[in-house]
Amino acid sequence: MEADTKEKRVEQRSYSIGDLAAAFDITARSIRFYEDEGLLSPERAGLTRIYSHRDRARLALICRGKRLGFSLADIKEFLDLYDRDHSKVGQMSFFLARARARRASLETQLVDVQQTIEDLRGIEAEITDFLKREGALPEG
Repeated sequence: MEADTKEKRVEQRSYSIGDLAAAFDITARSIRFYEDEGLLSPERAGLTRIYSHRDRARLALICRGKRLGFSLADIKEFLDLYDRDHSKVGQMSFFLARARARRASLETQLVDVQQTIEDLRGIEAEITDFLKREGALPEG
């Protein structure tokens, strides 16, 4: 019984915009932007926004999605699927497809970055050799 009471208190907990901004190390302006984009929908008490446990969970997903490089459109679609399909099958299928595509894109970028680093090492070696031959290589 005590666990049920504790869970209800957690679910009923409300947060201010400042609470969420501090918890996720983002600005209040970012949170308002996510609200304007339809990703969050806090209750209002006059002009004060009151964010629920659900809003906090959605913000956690938004921040994670952004950190992983997903667009806000992808994140919104993911959250909308969750609202429509509580079995999570549609949501997870959507996310799996997007995650695979994102990973493939990052792997391609990684290969490109690794090649660029190798090219730069080659250029550095050529220039260093040239400067040594000319006696113009500064110490260090």
